[in-house]
Amino acid sequence: MLTSLDSGILLSSPDDVEFYPERTVCITGHREKSIIPYMNDSSYFHLTRAVVRMMLFRYIDMALENGYTDFFSGLAEGTDLWAAEYLLMKKNVGSNIRLIGAMPFLKHSTFASVDTKRFLQKVENGADCVVLLNNSPEITYGRKKEAGTSSSLYKVRNYFMVDNSSAVLGFFDGRNSFSGTSQTVSYAEKKHRKVRCFGLNDAYRIIRESNCDFDRIRSAVAELENIF
Repeated sequence: MLTSLDSGILLSSPDDVEFYPERTVCITGHREKSIIPYMNDSSYFHLTRAVVRMMLFRYIDMALENGYTDFFSGLAEGTDLWAAEYLLMKKNVGSNIRLIGAMPFLKHSTFASVDTKRFLQKVENGADCVVLLNNSPEITYGRKKEAGTSSSLYKVRNYFMVDNSSAVLGFFDGRNSFSGTSQTVSYAEKKHRKVRCFGLNDAYRIIRESNCDFDRIRSAVAELENIF
């Protein structure tokens, strides 16, 4: 068995874990660098990111309210790790949650920042299990057909999460039709999963209607209708 290069935890094989798709949500979404600030004004970047995160957390709460207990995180920077951190917080206060990390390949965090690697370590240590989807210790991602590389590693991870879920929650802006998030959402729709997404335009609307007032934004997010 292999261990994580970030946390040192023992990684699981998909065959060693029992999954319950009927109560499982696959979480997918863009990375932080894909967030375009409100009005394309850099001074609104932190506010825009905060609203995206609040909306993500509110939709996770909706899934919990509707009986979902198991959640997949693809362990990528941005949406995946934000959601995982929130789910760990919910677990720590007694919520009945199972957090499953889906690791595409062992070296997936090779080029991640120091902060992201610390984040990963925290999430992996708190997750119920982390499933390794490719057990070759040397494999890396590459678009060219070179020895020791594969261009399908993330697709395999994304499809695996959808196949073992009945719902998909995504921060999906729709601007990049070639992103991993787009791939995951499209596959989920083909598999007739319940797909629930929100994007930057939804965040912009809340910011605009709240006149950039943080307390009003927080209230607006709390009052969002349950989409599950």
